[in-house]
Amino acid sequence: MPFWWSKYLKSVKKNQGEQENPTHGEDTGGTAANIPAQTMGTDLKTQIEQLKKTTGNSSDIVIHEIKMGSKANVPAAVICVDGLDDSLMINENLLEVLMANPKIDPYLDSDNVLDDLMKHAIKIGGVKTVMNWNDLFAELLSGQTILLIDGVYGGLSISTRGGEQRSIEEPSTEVTVRGPREGFTESLRVNTALIRKRIKNPNLWLESYKIGEVTRTDVVLMYIKGIANDKVVEEARKRLQTLKIDAILESGYIEQLIEDKTFTIFPTIYHSERPDVVAANLLEGRFAIIVDGSPFALVAPAVFIQFFQSADDYYMRFDIATAIRFLRVLGYLISLIGPATYVAATTFHQEMIPTQLVFTLTGQREAIPFPAFVEAIVMEITFEILREAGLRLPRPIGQTVSIVGALVIGQAAVQAGLVSAAMVIVVSITAIASFATPSFSIAISARLFRFVFMLLAATFGFYGIIIGMIALVVHLCSLRSFGVPYTTPIAPLVRQNIGDTVFRAPIWSMSARPRLLSQKNIVRQGENQRPMPPKKNGEPS
Repeated sequence: MPFWWSKYLKSVKKNQGEQENPTHGEDTGGTAANIPAQTMGTDLKTQIEQLKKTTGNSSDIVIHEIKMGSKANVPAAVICVDGLDDSLMINENLLEVLMANPKIDPYLDSDNVLDDLMKHAIKIGGVKTVMNWNDLFAELLSGQTILLIDGVYGGLSISTRGGEQRSIEEPSTEVTVRGPREGFTESLRVNTALIRKRIKNPNLWLESYKIGEVTRTDVVLMYIKGIANDKVVEEARKRLQTLKIDAILESGYIEQLIEDKTFTIFPTIYHSERPDVVAANLLEGRFAIIVDGSPFALVAPAVFIQFFQSADDYYMRFDIATAIRFLRVLGYLISLIGPATYVAATTFHQEMIPTQLVFTLTGQREAIPFPAFVEAIVMEITFEILREAGLRLPRPIGQTVSIVGALVIGQAAVQAGLVSAAMVIVVSITAIASFATPSFSIAISARLFRFVFMLLAATFGFYGIIIGMIALVVHLCSLRSFGVPYTTPIAPLVRQNIGDTVFRAPIWSMSARPRLLSQKNIVRQGENQRPMPPKKNGEPS
C-alpha cells in the first residue's frame, strides 16, 4: 500500500476512531438485515464484492472500474443505478475528469483525498462524503453516483440524477377554463421547482424526510415561514417523524397516516396536482406535503368549503365565481338527497306534489312491482357499477360503456316495467349533479351518504332526511384538520374570512388571510386596492 494511502488511513482513524456499527445508530429503515453491518474498509475489491452481494448482483447496478490520474493510476470505481442516473453527465463530467487526467494527480497525493477531489476536481454540484454502508446505499438507490477509491475509507456521493420521467402536462383531474396548464409530475424536484417558480421567496422552507422502512421514499414538507402557523407546522412535522411503515408508494399513504380522524367519509386533507393551487394555499398559511413518485400534493389544514372551490374561481370576476360556486353546492345537495327526496315524497308526502304530477307518477308506477325505495337502490347501484366499469376500462371503451350502458339499461328497464321513467330521470340528474363538484374526494362522500339518506327517507319520510342532515352537520362540526375546525370560517364564524366561502368577494376586499390558519402575518395586501376608474373628461382620480 502506498505511503500516502496509509497516512490518510491513520488520519481518518485518529479523527473518527473505530467506525461505529451503522445498524446500531440511527434507524436504518428496517433494511439493516440486508445492509452490511461491518465497516466499509479500504480495499476496493472487497467493497465491490460486498456491494454486489448486498444487491444480489443486480444487473442494473453499474460499476465502472477505472484508474484515476495519469501517473498514479489509482484504482477506483464509479457506481450508479442504470435508469436513475444521467449517463451523459457521468461520462462527460465525471469519468473524463477522473481518468488519465494529470490535473488530479496532486489531489491524489493529498492527505484528504476525498475533500480535495470534492472541492477542486469534480465540477458537478451536490457532492458529499458517505462514510458507511447505510448512507452509501441510500444515496446510490436515490439516483446518485458513488465514487470509491482503493485505500481510502468512505466515498463520494455525486449528484447525477436523471433517467426518464413524464413531462409537465395539464392536470386531468382539475380541469379549469382559465389558468395555468402546468401540473405536477412524479418527480419530487420538478414539483418543488414548479412551486418555487411561483413563490420566489427565501421564506419558502422545505424539510426533507425519508419515510418507508423498505422504500425509503423522499417526502418534503413545504411551508412559508412567517405566514404558516408554527404550531400547525410543528404538529405536521411530529406526525411525519413518527411514521413507521414499510412502504410509501403514493401520497395517499401519508394522507391516511396523518389525518386527524380516520372514521369519517369526509376528507380532512386536501390534495391537488396543480402547482398554482398549492402555491395559493401556502400563501394562505397552510403547509404542503410532496411525495416522490406521486403527482398529487397534500395540503392541510383543510376546511369543508375548500373542496367546492376551483382554481379558476380566483382568475375570473367575483360575481361569476360566486354564481358557479352556488351551482356546485346545489349540485352537491342534489347528489346527496335527490333520490331520497323523491322516495320520501312519493311514499309519505304525496300531498306536497302538484296534483297533475301525482296523477302522472301514479300512472307510471301502476305496473311497477317494487316500492320506490327498492327502485332507487337498484338504479343507484347499477349506475355506480357502470361508472366504476367505465373508469377501469380503457378510455375509448370506458366512455362507450358508460354512455351506451346507461341509456340501454335505463330504457330497457322502463320498457320491462321494472322501474318508472321518473326514477330514471331522478337517478340521471343525481349522477350529473355529482360531477359538478370539483373535488373527487368530497363528491364520493355524497355518493356513499346517498344510500343512507334513501334508507332514512323510506323509513321516516322527510323527517328522516332532516334527522340525517342534522346528524351530518353535527359530524362536520366535530371534525378537525390539524386542530383547525373543519367548518371554519362559518362555524366558528370568522367575519373577515366569510368572503371566501360560498360567496367569493372581490380580490381587493380579501385583505386578510384565514385567521385560524395564520396567526402572525394576517394582512396579505395593502389598503385601498379597490379599482378607481378615472373621472369624467379623462381627469385623474
